[in-house]
Amino acid sequence: MPGKKKYYVVWNGVEPGVYDSWNVCKLQIEGYQNAKYKSFETEEEALRAFAQGYEGYYREHPVQKKEVRFISSNDPQPVYPSIAVDAACNMVTKVMEYRCVDTQTKREIFHRGPFPGASNNIGEFLAIVHALALLKQQGSKLPIYSDSMTAIAWVRNKKYKTIVLPTEENAVVFDMLERAEKWLRENTFSNPIIKWNTPVWGEIPADFGRK
Repeated sequence: MPGKKKYYVVWNGVEPGVYDSWNVCKLQIEGYQNAKYKSFETEEEALRAFAQGYEGYYREHPVQKKEVRFISSNDPQPVYPSIAVDAACNMVTKVMEYRCVDTQTKREIFHRGPFPGASNNIGEFLAIVHALALLKQQGSKLPIYSDSMTAIAWVRNKKYKTIVLPTEENAVVFDMLERAEKWLRENTFSNPIIKWNTPVWGEIPADFGRK
């Protein structure tokens, strides 16, 4: 059964407007600095929100403002201060670990793993959510850099989507995934999650250096 149709408002992007296709909307925001966009259930809601403008809409809906993510990778250099996360997974053993560092100094902030029976995308997702939870606990709005569009999408959708199957060996990983999803459902945040521009800036500072 096809999913319910949605409409997408792009307030700030390549070509602002209202779109009835996520693929078309994505073309307007991917790589666009400080892109501002949101999905709506009906065309009427989307048109009204677009007419109000970004600030006008969120003056009327202040609780939802923290749901908007700003994903950008076209900045001339990384934003400081900020933090960066990354994961590493052995393709043969499927053992995964992830960590977070200060983007500028590369000081390690946390490091978790190794965990068996996982994947790199799982590690990237858990690293972002771990960072969000830590920053919220600290009352910090620092930006978070990740080089995984897949993990960023999982966070945005508040749901992981992995082909890895649960087993007795990786039960702890799936428990962490469920807790990460629960945290995203029950919490709001305003930290920008920014795609790391690897071709321009080189490897993300949290990289494990095993390529």
